[in-house]
Amino acid sequence: MPLEPKLADLPRIRGALRFYQVASIITGVLLLALCAEMIMKYAFGLELELGGERGFLAFVPGDTVTAVNLSTGILIVHGWFYVVYLFSDFRLWSLMRWPFVRFIVIALGGVIPFLSFFLEVRNGREVREYLDRREHESAQPASDSTADTVEAQQ
Repeated sequence: MPLEPKLADLPRIRGALRFYQVASIITGVLLLALCAEMIMKYAFGLELELGGERGFLAFVPGDTVTAVNLSTGILIVHGWFYVVYLFSDFRLWSLMRWPFVRFIVIALGGVIPFLSFFLEVRNGREVREYLDRREHESAQPASDSTADTVEAQQ
């Protein structure tokens, strides 16, 4: 029998799910920006420059970057936000008591383009359905026992 989340953890799971969903969208967008930047850098030899001689935002040859190098900035921001994504993954995974393989698959969402978006939708739907079902089941016996108590008193 697989482990199930504790009843006391159900409110925390909703918060963990929201945190995971936001982190996965941000990480996915940053990963796509990083992929586009890597294509421009390695296929065309261009880097993204902010506030340079060629305007507010411009692609310039890699050896002529004179202002803020946004290509490096995107790389750094994605790297640090991936750590936040892993934390959100770990938090949801541990509260839901999923198998370790599931943690690894979700973690891959931050390094495989578009995967975080698909996983966010699938995991979000699955967790919400589970929470709704579990809360309905926990509320059902309480209402039955109340009805039995009322009948017994009459």
